[in-house]
Amino acid sequence: MADKEMKLKVAEAFSQSDVGRSIARIDPACMEKLDLLDGDTIEIEGNKLTAATVASSQSDIGLGIIRIDGYMRKNAGASIGEEVTVRHADVKEAQKVVLAPVEHQIMVQGDVRGAFAGRVLSKGDLIISGFRQPTTSMRGSLFDEFFRDMAPMGELKLAVVSTKPAGIVKVTQMTAVEVQQEPVDVSKLEGVKTFVDVTYEDIGGLKEEVKKVREMIEIPLKRPELFERLGISPPKGVLMHGPPGTGKTLLAKAVANESDAHFITINGPEIMSKYVGGSEERLREIFEEAEENAPSIVFIDEIDAIAPKREEVTGEVERRTVAQLLTLMDGLKSRGQVMVIGATNRVDALDPAIRRPGRFDREIEIGVPDKDGRKEVLQIHTRGMPLEEEVDLDEIADVTHGFVGADLESLAKEAAMRVLRRILPEIKSDEEEIPKEVLQKIIVKKADFKEALKEIQPSALREVLVQVPDVKWDDIGGLEKAKQELQEAVEWPLKYPDNFEKFGVRPPKGVLIYGPPGTGKTLLAKAVANESDSNFIAVKGPELLSKWVGESEKGVREVFRKARQTAPTVIFFDEIDSIASTRGGGSTDSGVTQRVVNQLLTEIDGMEELQDVAVIAATNRVDILDPALVRPGRFDRHIKVDEPDEGARIEIFKVHTKNMPLAEDVDIKYLAKNSTGYSGADIEAVCREAVMLTLRNNIEADNVKMKFFKEAMKKVKAEEKEVELIQYH
Repeated sequence: MADKEMKLKVAEAFSQSDVGRSIARIDPACMEKLDLLDGDTIEIEGNKLTAATVASSQSDIGLGIIRIDGYMRKNAGASIGEEVTVRHADVKEAQKVVLAPVEHQIMVQGDVRGAFAGRVLSKGDLIISGFRQPTTSMRGSLFDEFFRDMAPMGELKLAVVSTKPAGIVKVTQMTAVEVQQEPVDVSKLEGVKTFVDVTYEDIGGLKEEVKKVREMIEIPLKRPELFERLGISPPKGVLMHGPPGTGKTLLAKAVANESDAHFITINGPEIMSKYVGGSEERLREIFEEAEENAPSIVFIDEIDAIAPKREEVTGEVERRTVAQLLTLMDGLKSRGQVMVIGATNRVDALDPAIRRPGRFDREIEIGVPDKDGRKEVLQIHTRGMPLEEEVDLDEIADVTHGFVGADLESLAKEAAMRVLRRILPEIKSDEEEIPKEVLQKIIVKKADFKEALKEIQPSALREVLVQVPDVKWDDIGGLEKAKQELQEAVEWPLKYPDNFEKFGVRPPKGVLIYGPPGTGKTLLAKAVANESDSNFIAVKGPELLSKWVGESEKGVREVFRKARQTAPTVIFFDEIDSIASTRGGGSTDSGVTQRVVNQLLTEIDGMEELQDVAVIAATNRVDILDPALVRPGRFDRHIKVDEPDEGARIEIFKVHTKNMPLAEDVDIKYLAKNSTGYSGADIEAVCREAVMLTLRNNIEADNVKMKFFKEAMKKVKAEEKEVELIQYH
């Protein structure tokens, strides 16, 4: 058995659940050739020797690859795409294992064997601890008892300092596991050059982007001869751009770590000097250091801070710094095996000269993750978290539209903080050890994530987001036809886009709700935003108008840009007549409304497609809207909300008296019959006024009597007539 070995190509880990568990996945054909069964221990030899528990990978049949995570790749001294030798391992039962943290001092208390049970280790390995539930194969065995008595342990990055006996060992329930408090110097461990900080498995939802970055950066650094054979020079730079928090810096760290290159970081503004020529000199020094230690990666974070458009900056220093960067990246002097990665969330602010091939050969957009991407990110951030079984990450991924990686990390942290708040009262003093029973209670529940969701907003929407309204269809009395039309025009395209694609039609672009004041137009928009599980941007018409030329149009552009970024999104323009009245005529506002209308027209139905963005507008002055705005292709659906009929008025009275203690003599049908001409807002005012009259009569009253409703109806209509008289005069 021991003489059977095979060379296999390294690939990334199969799934997030394999990360940190010392699991290697091989295709069944190769396992058969090596006489291996699921659960056997194998040796993996690259530039260094390590061990893992083997499992079959049905999706890789015939590919000849081995799937291992970033920590095991580091332990084996191999990276993705390289070959390693795999053979059956001679594994012994560990009597004692000594571990040490690699980052900072830690305090570990209690028995921690549960975090490493069944783990295969060898001296010099870098591992992640993490209290995870026993796998299915372990359940029902001795491990059930074993896990019950273990002290939970968070996700920690540790190094194996020593094992007894030496060689490859397996942790069992008899093993003494010692975790030192003092961190160990990773460079002193055999065969480890750098501490593995971020691996490709720590990046969620960016599979395609990772692939592009790898082919642009790893191949030129590791296999420059391929480019020589092709007779072309290798790519020199990659510019990553996208909204803040999507993982640009994280991806650069992972590339540096996985390619084993010398990594130099420039945090945008830090190279700026108060002395003339200081900034340029600092840049030259960085590139010289990179050349001396080639292959190297120079990562410039927030590159817009040091390479802004030269025609727009006023300072001479910035212009010289941009020029220096341009010549270093593509000047007369060749820079050899030095790769430059730039990251920015303001790609339009960069100097155009830096964005040409030869400097940054490829621009990769790191966008907002989709549902599957969000689930992957959540799996990463809850990897070492003790989660309750009811926690469904798919469900959380479903409702976190527009969340970037940083928002999801924040969500996981916030959920964990709620657990801490629960158990803190049980910790008596700072000095004493935390009881094991208290530690066992540290479990993150489904309710913790639900509460955390109320706190965390998508970062891209922070400036324009309003809380998703708490209005459901049931809270709106009557208006059945309007509800149905809104569901068809807004909810269906966002929830069932495939059905529209199947019939080869595009869903409506926009919906215009119009009708007299107080009939429930804004309420309908709130309900549709809530019911369609979308982000919701509310634009109150006049707030877009600015006294500065161009600012109003910029406001419209920003609203649509953010909506596209965080789709699916509902944009709601309340009182749209204030910003989109008919163009031409005797306007006295310096043409600002004309320009805003033009901007709106091009955003809704221009060259740039609106994907998963629904636009709703409400107005009670449909007669003054610009005709170009209400044509099909822009506001396709026109929904008229009339004053309610008797049936609708009954429904509205029911909604507003739902939580009201009513006297037996209250007859809602009578109230509805005698309230002809009342709008939804009027009926709400009647109900409110009836309560006020009841309290005025007797502050200790238990219910609202019919006579107060009758009085309230007279009062509301009398007040309306007074308002009309004032307007008339």
